[in-house]
Amino acid sequence: MSTVLEKIAAIEAEMARTQRNKATMGHLGLLKARLAKLRRELITPKGGGGPTGEGFDVAKTGDARIGFVGFPSVGKSTLLTTLAGVYSEVAAYEFTTLTTVPGVIKYKGAKVQLLDLPGIIEGAKDGKGRGRQVIAVARTCSLIFIVLDVLKPLQHKKLIEKELEGFGIRLNKDPPQLTVRKKDKGGINLQCLVQQSELDLDTVKTILAEYRIHNADVFIKYDANSDDLIDVIEGNRIYTPCIYVLNKIDQISVEELDIIYRIPHTVPISAHHKWNFDDLLYKTWDYLKLQRIYTKPKGQLPDYESPVILSQDRKSVEDFCNKLHKSIMKEFKYALVWGTSVKHNPQKVGKDHVLNDEDVVQVVKKI
Repeated sequence: MSTVLEKIAAIEAEMARTQRNKATMGHLGLLKARLAKLRRELITPKGGGGPTGEGFDVAKTGDARIGFVGFPSVGKSTLLTTLAGVYSEVAAYEFTTLTTVPGVIKYKGAKVQLLDLPGIIEGAKDGKGRGRQVIAVARTCSLIFIVLDVLKPLQHKKLIEKELEGFGIRLNKDPPQLTVRKKDKGGINLQCLVQQSELDLDTVKTILAEYRIHNADVFIKYDANSDDLIDVIEGNRIYTPCIYVLNKIDQISVEELDIIYRIPHTVPISAHHKWNFDDLLYKTWDYLKLQRIYTKPKGQLPDYESPVILSQDRKSVEDFCNKLHKSIMKEFKYALVWGTSVKHNPQKVGKDHVLNDEDVVQVVKKI
């Protein structure tokens, strides 16, 4: 591992020395590609994924999973304890939580699993401490809370983002609108819908050559950069929403709090005093993009107490039926839907109809 780390350090040093201009874009792209390959080697060592470590294998339960990531002693354990009522040892010394501590909250009918991950340290992505195991669990989360101490500099925010980025986690970003289609011959063909400020044909060829791709069609829909191209080639990036939870606001002034509220994706709280939890839960629901679908048995009123929870990418009538029971689709004839996803109430729809939040569905089976 030390050899890989030495190579990473050498490439990072060369990148820092290289002036960024049109003439050096290809060289910087090549260095970034080599860096990405080394990081991948570090994350998934040859011979398997390596041991995950005691307490890191937590079964995924509920409708969504939130990982609490942060430096030691920022209040992650206190936040989880107050949110979920699950005991997570809280102490005034650093590195209290040595394993993943799960908890569950129920909000708007959805069961959300909370994971208080051990305190992350700088260099986690490079294998320091137990950072690799921590971030590996973070990759499985539907949403990440980066918990920060409001009294400590926001430099911590940058450091944690760098660690997560190095592990292939992209925070509050959409997947690149960029495709690379390999082919047997014909060289590299680059098509762009808009003018590119960084990626020209030579830079694209240089990066692809590092991955031994010499024949491919590259299609770009926006002004992309070399990092976007590398992410698509690597193919193992996770695009995760993130909320920055700034804890201990009871120790700052109202004027400082007003400034903090202007930072994007941020919710200031006091875990100790339970301040501003409503705002945190509201934003959590918004970022998770979950949908509540209510069932309506024939001849009865809708069941508003126990909604079926669907995710943003799986919200068709078929997904709804499968969430209820796998056997329903075998007898499915059509569904009656009340709500904002239909033009009139009720409306007869098929299995591919896409549902909206708080729709009411009655499934009609074949006779």
